[in-house]
Amino acid sequence: MATAGALTELLRGVRAQRADICRSFASPPWSLAFTMTTPFTLVTAVRGETWLLAEDGSRVLLRPGSVGLIRGSLRFVLADDPATQPQIEVGAPDCEQWRVGTRTYGLDADGETLVVTAGYSVDGAAATRLLNSLPAAVVVPCDDEHCPTLDVLAAEVAKDQAGQDIVLERLLELLLVYALREWFDRPEASTPAWYRALGDDVVGPALRAIHDEPERAWTVADLAARAGVSRTAMARRFTALVGVPPLTYLTQWRMDVAADMLRQPDATVGSVARAVGYADGFAFSTAFKRVRGVRPSDHRVVAVRA
Repeated sequence: MATAGALTELLRGVRAQRADICRSFASPPWSLAFTMTTPFTLVTAVRGETWLLAEDGSRVLLRPGSVGLIRGSLRFVLADDPATQPQIEVGAPDCEQWRVGTRTYGLDADGETLVVTAGYSVDGAAATRLLNSLPAAVVVPCDDEHCPTLDVLAAEVAKDQAGQDIVLERLLELLLVYALREWFDRPEASTPAWYRALGDDVVGPALRAIHDEPERAWTVADLAARAGVSRTAMARRFTALVGVPPLTYLTQWRMDVAADMLRQPDATVGSVARAVGYADGFAFSTAFKRVRGVRPSDHRVVAVRA
């Protein structure tokens, strides 16, 4: 499978969940600070040039049609100029005074600049792993030819109709797929080793087998058979391309899948353990804590509350 095909496979799992979305109008000089608590934030400049300044020091210019993606719960500022001090703290308890409509904030309801921000979670272990490989803040161009949803999204944000949350989440998913596709096509994009290895004739089939059936008791011999090579050849090439041996990767992948499953309110440690190939909760809990640094029960409490 070519690298493009590997990205297509991963992006099928991108699902925007629990989105917190708003649009903001402003006229220079203006500056809006955002305190997001979601794993990912998408920012798009619908009209006007906008500076994106993240608290980690990232500083990038969003031109009309650009899409920015911020990884992690970073405070960030959108402004007409990096020197303009924030006038609104969106997300602060008193920010409602700046509301000018449904999901709409700003200093000027008729402002010449219009930006849309959306903080959300993304379901799917593979998609989350891929997003975690991004820099803290990236910006990619997304012109009308390739990204026709921008104006639609800006209009839909202000609507308050039945099913509106679903409409907005689907539009966000489409924008995110556009942004990721454009970013990972760039030569400077730093893709994770396992992602690049998906396109390898030997390692790719083994990775897809692990991704598709994490509950199976895979051996190196089983994975080698998928690619039609010897056990030694599989172990050597897998380690060289991915950076860890096949069974180490299997454990890591199982814990990623388990972490996703533990977010579900009806999940139990025992049911998740069985779903990722562990006969009992004790062995699973030991592996989870070794890989993730916390017990699955503790991770579940935090994830469900988020």
